[in-house]
Amino acid sequence: SRLAFVHCCGKKADKSRRQLKNDADSELKQQQGETQQIHISVGQWKNYWIRGVLSIAMISGFFLIIYMGPVTLILVMSVQIKCFQEIITIGYRVYHSYDLPWFRTLSWYFLICVNYFFYGETVADYFGALVQREEPLQFLARYHRFISFALYLAGFCMFVLSLVKKHYRLQFYMFAWTHVTLLIVVTQSHLVIQNLFEGMIWFIVPISIVICNDIMAYLFGFFFGRTPLIKLSPKKTWEGFIGGFFSTVVFGFILAYLLSQFQYFVCPVGFNSETNRFIVECEPSDIFVMQEYTLPTVLQNALRWKTVNLYPFQIHSISLSSFASLIGPFGGFFASGFKRAFKIKDFASTIPGHGGIMDRFDCQYLMATFTHVYIASFIRGPNPSKVLQQLMMLQPEQQLGIFHTLHSHLRQRGILEVSDLIEIQ
Repeated sequence: SRLAFVHCCGKKADKSRRQLKNDADSELKQQQGETQQIHISVGQWKNYWIRGVLSIAMISGFFLIIYMGPVTLILVMSVQIKCFQEIITIGYRVYHSYDLPWFRTLSWYFLICVNYFFYGETVADYFGALVQREEPLQFLARYHRFISFALYLAGFCMFVLSLVKKHYRLQFYMFAWTHVTLLIVVTQSHLVIQNLFEGMIWFIVPISIVICNDIMAYLFGFFFGRTPLIKLSPKKTWEGFIGGFFSTVVFGFILAYLLSQFQYFVCPVGFNSETNRFIVECEPSDIFVMQEYTLPTVLQNALRWKTVNLYPFQIHSISLSSFASLIGPFGGFFASGFKRAFKIKDFASTIPGHGGIMDRFDCQYLMATFTHVYIASFIRGPNPSKVLQQLMMLQPEQQLGIFHTLHSHLRQRGILEVSDLIEIQ
């Protein structure tokens, strides 16, 4: 019995020792977990701090650029070169071991060709007076499309001559890669500049609301995010998506009100050939003139107001903000899918905490395309100044023929009287 008692006491002692050891291990693991959590939290906050500081710096730079005027805004579009370089570099990095002949050289050559085509069209459309004044520009403007096609054709022939038997499929793959990149980057950069010439407000508001949506969706997701939005971006949440939407609509509405009051922002950007400077002076169009709107009955009962004074552009800003909040993020999701396909975190490391330039412009390009389509569909009407520029490029006898035709048309409609004709003579 004594042996049994000793054996029983030994078992209890072993059990107690094991229990103490397990408790100690659990406590140690808990402490390690807390320490690791503290380290992770510190690392996250450090990353947020870097992102926040650089975001403020970029926004400040954006306002400085606005203050400096249209010329600098056009120069900002040079970021397309950096975006193009980042995307092309990804393809080159993946397939550089194959030693593809002339891949990067031809990619940059096609970039030059496409830029020449698009921006040559812009010069011809918006700088007609300057083109008429300079003889070399007249030649380039007259045969612009033929020259553009000839340049592209030269690049096409160089590509065909560079084909190597063992790399046929890969070379055509990279040829398509280059052209899709040109479509995404250069074409949409051109649309940004087209929007700018319609008035700086069409450049500033779309860019600003995308930035606002990005920031507010991030903040709402950080503090309230619980429900994942899409698998491509696990950090995106429904809470951030919805919070970003309402915040962006309010921000866009207020920003539209503030900018609509100034000619500097609402007037189309023109070029004065006498001073060789950009001008932003005009009689504001109807969408930038305050108008009175009758509220729906429900709102009249709730607010005790029957009418409200708004700029029509504020109503248009709701459409722009809705697109930036609901569809714009899909540009970011598309970029996320692209990066996951090539197992990379960012397009580049140009901006610490943010990645490459393309990481910042993935939604902006989609927004620029929508803005251009929106202006063409719902805003833009005939542009008398552009028609006049085209008339000035005609031969004198052609101008005289148009004058007589227009004169007869105006007299038939009763717009031009005989007394007006005497004054003209």
